[in-house]
Amino acid sequence: MKPYTRWIRSALIALIIAIVFYVPASQQASAQASGREIIVLHANTVVLPAMEAYLRRGLEEADRRNAEAMIVVLDTPGGSVGTTLDIIEDFRTSDIPVVVYVGPRGASAASAGLLITLAAHEAAMAPETAIGASSPVGSGGEDLPSTEEQKAKEFLSAQARSLAERRGPDAVHLADQAVKAAKAVSAKEALDAGLIDLIADDVPTLLEKIDGTKVEVNGEPRTLHTAGLPTTDLPMNILERILIVLSHPNIVSTFLVLGPLLIIIEVRSPGGWVAGAVGTILTALALYGLGVLPVNWLGLVLIGLALVLFIIEIKAPVHGVLTAAGAVSLAAGVIVLFNQPEIRPFGQVSIPLVIGQSVLMAAIFFFIAMMGVRAQSLKPATGYPALVGQVGRVTRDLDPIGMVQVFGERWQAAAVDGSTIPEGRSVEVVEAGKMRLLVRPAGQIGNGNQT
Repeated sequence: MKPYTRWIRSALIALIIAIVFYVPASQQASAQASGREIIVLHANTVVLPAMEAYLRRGLEEADRRNAEAMIVVLDTPGGSVGTTLDIIEDFRTSDIPVVVYVGPRGASAASAGLLITLAAHEAAMAPETAIGASSPVGSGGEDLPSTEEQKAKEFLSAQARSLAERRGPDAVHLADQAVKAAKAVSAKEALDAGLIDLIADDVPTLLEKIDGTKVEVNGEPRTLHTAGLPTTDLPMNILERILIVLSHPNIVSTFLVLGPLLIIIEVRSPGGWVAGAVGTILTALALYGLGVLPVNWLGLVLIGLALVLFIIEIKAPVHGVLTAAGAVSLAAGVIVLFNQPEIRPFGQVSIPLVIGQSVLMAAIFFFIAMMGVRAQSLKPATGYPALVGQVGRVTRDLDPIGMVQVFGERWQAAAVDGSTIPEGRSVEVVEAGKMRLLVRPAGQIGNGNQT
């Protein structure tokens, strides 16, 4: 083979390699460099302030990267109305197109999830998903009184209808029924009514289907160019995950029990700081959780009553009666606190955990109370009272006043009956005070240990 023929073959192989590997990579790098990418968020939790912070951070990151769009993969059982309204405001004022995709299969956009989906510039669902059931309830999860219920439903219904207006009359009617009658529909039913724009099996399919779609972003028309663009997942950060964990009923109940316990221990045994500091932190975290969860505040009253009974048991022990009553009150308080239908999206409180917490608290306070009773029956260990009954040795004749050695210390002493006691004799302290001891020969009450 001639040399130039070999060179031509090598050049052709290099060109093929460049076309196969380098060109797609350079196109992707060019797309990323120009900001043409898709930011993907996974909002698969209850609508909490932590979710709002996560979605807002996603919008800021998408804006910083000049992304083509932000996709929110939504799977939520609902949550706080106030937080939902804040999310809606963030979406509607965003300069980046927001696409809400209810997925994957089996996911749902219940309650507040409906409003979040309607607030997006483009709404899609995966097959076998559901949306709706958005009737309002009270902050404690209870049914609202008739007047308040009517006001809340009218407000949320107006909000839902306003968001659905651009989707047609059928979508407006369905959104209205989702709020007023708690109606929920499947993905196909939502698509048929125009409540959503399309159904897609997954995110890549979604990007292909919305390519070329015209949307209105912050009052300006825009055409989405999403086909073939790279996607960048933006997961929740550690703080957002911690805030969600702190909203679980089991975590809140545990902190609500341990926090006050550690504070009481610090008050009973001052001088340290660890128990008090940790107790304060746990109590503050518990209060944060209570501010987020739909709770029955009567439960908090019962928990407070339990703590009062435990403290009284320490101050005036009655052999565990108040401790037992406090344990029952504590268990009932935690159960009542989280005994709301709307608590289910946040997680169910564990009954074995509640019973275990109550028994542990009762055992700790009962132990403290019994230690106090025992301390009251012990002989004094310091001061003049501690000298009474101690056995010492005469170091200078008591005639009538001399010196004795007790507890390794020399004391001025005299016989209780004024008699003379010679040096070296063992004596027992009968009375102590004013820097002088009154003693009697130890032999009169039996032998004791000399010190």
